[in-house]
Amino acid sequence: MQVREFADADEDRVVALWTHCGLVRPWNDPRKDIARKRGVQRELFLVAELDGAIVGSVMGGYDGHRGWVNYLAVDPAHRRSGLGRVLMAEVEARLRRLGCPKINLQVRTDNSVALGFYERLGYLRDAAVSLGKRLESDEA
Repeated sequence: MQVREFADADEDRVVALWTHCGLVRPWNDPRKDIARKRGVQRELFLVAELDGAIVGSVMGGYDGHRGWVNYLAVDPAHRRSGLGRVLMAEVEARLRRLGCPKINLQVRTDNSVALGFYERLGYLRDAAVSLGKRLESDEA
């Protein structure tokens, strides 16, 4: 298995992975999210490849104050193999090298499996409420 930076040729396979993992939502067009990421800190968009197949991904970002992790995905056939830990360790290391002091991420409250995974990695629930405002609609 190889963890590397996203390449343009990976787009279809990454979208298929995100769809298979249940990460795609109507209000977040995955192709638009990928296009946006291509222009900003592309080195924080990682994929895991095994035998020519994309089996994992993670998208990180850093704004100078906090790091963010989005789109951590591991193909269900490869879960519980340590791949999620490898992807998180690599994006954390890259954020740390940028001087990032803290990483935030969001998990849907009903996703107990993901919450347990992140808690095992040392992530704690913050005493904060996540707010959001769409500046652009991705819905058709």
